Amino acid sequence: MAQIFDPLPIECSEYVLCCYVNATSKIQIVRISNVANWYFERVVFPGQRLIFESLPEGLLEIHSGMMASSILSDTIPCDRLRIEVELENSLDLDGLFLNNEANSKSPLAPSVFASAE
Repeated sequence: MAQIFDPLPIECSEYVLCCYVNATSKIQIVRISNVANWYFERVVFPGQRLIFESLPEGLLEIHSGMMASSILSDTIPCDRLRIEVELENSLDLDGLFLNNEANSKSPLAPSVFASAE
């Protein structure tokens, strides 16, 4: 997946495709802070699904709270949020990759959405 903001460090050869769903009624901030030379933080609204790439050892921190406060409410290993295996089993991804250097390994290239039935 092309992460325009905060791409994984260049020296990273292995990554996992992950999915997190905010199943609460509160806005959450999710953050991965244990990967050297990389910063990942996103706002996830109630009911929103966030799909992202991480290193397998990444830990997704879930921060929730009220106005002007934030509480670390959970930490989930990114390897447990992995969805790549399910995508490979349900789709033939070989024909769906873009043929450019930046996205040649990206299972969520725009053609996936155009081809999905």
